[in-house]
Amino acid sequence: MGSDENVAVMRRAYEAFNTGDIDTLTELFDESAVWHLPGRSSFAKDYQGREATLAYFGQLAEQTGGTFRAELKHLLADGDDHVVGLQHSTADRDGKHLDVRDSIVFELKDGRITDGREHFHDLYAWDEFWS
Repeated sequence: MGSDENVAVMRRAYEAFNTGDIDTLTELFDESAVWHLPGRSSFAKDYQGREATLAYFGQLAEQTGGTFRAELKHLLADGDDHVVGLQHSTADRDGKHLDVRDSIVFELKDGRITDGREHFHDLYAWDEFWS
């Protein structure tokens, strides 16, 4: 698939994530997808497989009372199988407010997400929010 098709996949994925559309996320994530989350929070680790990745997404929603949002700012595609999503993440939890910018490097194959690597502009703020 080309850049335009991969960007369209990622736009669908962001919309599905922010609306809790698990069926669409299941369709868009490859069964063997891996999600990489840096830092020292209790969530920081590599999530192996679609089930583990979607469970992590569910925990974000659950622990923030559904307030977690990943506001897409821009998508950049390299013409091969990579798309970078620039986003603004916000949430509320236990009297704390999350407000961080981050980017995710996505790898796609045949229109499905196979890998996601999160990078935070302020990883300390992310970790503090989840502590």
